[in-house]
Amino acid sequence: MNIPTNLKYTKEHEWVRVEGNTATIGITDYAQGELGEIVFVEVETVGEALEEGAVFGTVEAVKTVSELFMPVGGTVEELNAALEDAPELVNSDPYGEGWMIKVSVADVSQLDNLLSAEAYAALIG
Repeated sequence: MNIPTNLKYTKEHEWVRVEGNTATIGITDYAQGELGEIVFVEVETVGEALEEGAVFGTVEAVKTVSELFMPVGGTVEELNAALEDAPELVNSDPYGEGWMIKVSVADVSQLDNLLSAEAYAALIG
């Protein structure tokens, strides 16, 4: 199980990488493994300001559809356009080419509520 130590995590299995005031968000290696083959990623919230915990989109696998939750509040600035033609990038490279959205963080103090790699590892057992 790949759990990079330079990222923050949520109990809903999203990861966050922060650079300045921008957060890049995706789902964890654990989450993509549990979902199975990803066939579609839908995000219709680009340009919207969303609260921490709000649904920003959905990820569809062969057998299920799961909601995607905002780890921190902010404005969705960008969707990973590569996922439109290659949603399987979420499976093959969840922490790299399989990122989902970039968000302009409204309140950086919310990052303190996220899990460290060690805490996330303990959560998933």
